[in-house]
Amino acid sequence: MSVSPECGIDGPALREQEAEALVEGICFKTGPPRSVGVEVEWLVHRERAPHDLVGREELAAAHADLRTLPLRSGLSVEPGGQVELSSRPAPSLGACVSEVSADLAAVRTALRGHGLTLAGMGVDPRLPPRRFLREPRYDAMEACLDRTGPAGRTLMCTSASVQVCLDAGREEPGVMGFTRRWWLAHHLGAVLVAAFANSPMAEGRATGWLSTRQLKWTELDPGRAGAPSLAHDPRRAWVRRVLDAPVMCVRRDGPWEVPDGVSFREWTRSRTMRPPTRADLDYHISTLFPPVRPRGHLELRMIDAQPGDDGWIVPLAVVTALFDDPEAAAIANRAVSPLAERAAGAPAPHNPLWTAAARRGLADPGLRRAAVTCFAAALDALPRLGVSTGVLDTVAAYTERYVRRGRCPADDVLDREASAPL
Repeated sequence: MSVSPECGIDGPALREQEAEALVEGICFKTGPPRSVGVEVEWLVHRERAPHDLVGREELAAAHADLRTLPLRSGLSVEPGGQVELSSRPAPSLGACVSEVSADLAAVRTALRGHGLTLAGMGVDPRLPPRRFLREPRYDAMEACLDRTGPAGRTLMCTSASVQVCLDAGREEPGVMGFTRRWWLAHHLGAVLVAAFANSPMAEGRATGWLSTRQLKWTELDPGRAGAPSLAHDPRRAWVRRVLDAPVMCVRRDGPWEVPDGVSFREWTRSRTMRPPTRADLDYHISTLFPPVRPRGHLELRMIDAQPGDDGWIVPLAVVTALFDDPEAAAIANRAVSPLAERAAGAPAPHNPLWTAAARRGLADPGLRRAAVTCFAAALDALPRLGVSTGVLDTVAAYTERYVRRGRCPADDVLDREASAPL
């Protein structure tokens, strides 16, 4: 749940029409799909006692060591002390996997020196939310999100994900066009929630949802965590969503102001608040958390963090194959089309399709059928994308262990919990 640390407020006042034009101009940068990226978030646990809280001083020392590493990915720390690596845009899936794998190996080695380890889970199954970072932007975020209940603190402090970043696509119609890729992301997104659900517990108990992380997103204000309507042109729909979304905070010296129910559009018209700037608009966009966020490219944000050292590679590879290989993209579009009506016209994730995905995973027959078809298409496409045998084998093993059996990593967590001695 990173929010940009940029906090300068200098610059000319931004009028409503200027803000609309800026958002429309930058949200979808079209062209042939060429680049892929990934953002991998991890919980940080004690290596020998994963259920014990890591002290603040221990975390701070470990983070300080991580910042000295010569990483090619960007390193950031989340509010609860989670670690995130953000890859550079890579020219191929294989290049992205290689670069991030090397950086993760360096991070794991450094953490091991502190008795710590990376844990791939959508939500910490045991520990309660505890904020590690004490900064004005996170003070403001907490105050804002608290207005809709405790979900915000869980997402800030005890959640982690795999976020896949792909080019928006071509301007023209077709499966490689940005309009169709936008539509696919919001329907395939439910399949990805179900197939990669890995957060069935929180604070020591089963929640009844296989992706508790996704449940928590639905508990936030739809204006902040919901997608725009798919019934409209994607650019105009996103412009409206950005301008009509509530402002999380107004940056200033000292504690940041947290307005109540003021949209960015209303801010541009206000005579009592200081006028917003271009920097304020950029920051505002970074405080919106829809399941698919257009930032020039498409940022798919709905996938729980995955178990194991290489678990993150599977969603990255599957999503890239289904979007960037034309044959696989056509198959994926057909596979998810029967699911579209289950959304009942409501934007993700606040609709019945996404609710079923988060609660039941691949136990849902429709989601399972779509997942089996999509993973098979991805496996066929990956050799055409030039991936290594190791990546292909990793995806094949996941498909056999989970997708074809109608399971997801959350089912393993619940099985282990059920068999644990009392």
